[in-house]
Amino acid sequence: MWVCPECKREFRNVGQNHYCCAVPKTIEEYIARQPEYAQSYLIQIDGVLGKSLPYAVRKISWSMPTYWKGRNLIHFAAFRKHIGLYPGAEAVEAFSDRLGGFRASKGAIQFPYCKPLPLELISDIAKWCECNER
Repeated sequence: MWVCPECKREFRNVGQNHYCCAVPKTIEEYIARQPEYAQSYLIQIDGVLGKSLPYAVRKISWSMPTYWKGRNLIHFAAFRKHIGLYPGAEAVEAFSDRLGGFRASKGAIQFPYCKPLPLELISDIAKWCECNER
């Protein structure tokens, strides 16, 4: 077990990403709290989601940046080695043929920092999420 030296919470993984204090209130605040190497990826994803989902509300849900339109459409978050995109299991299945080279699990896609972001793919997934009920 690893104990965070700031908040004293216990975690299974050493250095696990978490919030010691209050959850950020805005996506901008969330991005600003992340390591510098992750910020440009988060800004790019936020930008493409904003363009793809112009009528969605940008908010924090489940402690992650979220685009919402009557329901959570898509979330994203920074981790130590990747950005996680959370469009839901149905979206991951619908785009499985275009995810070559990226790790995916039920409802999540990982975009490692060592690769450029597939912004067109992220846009297409976001638009799919808006048009398809889960």
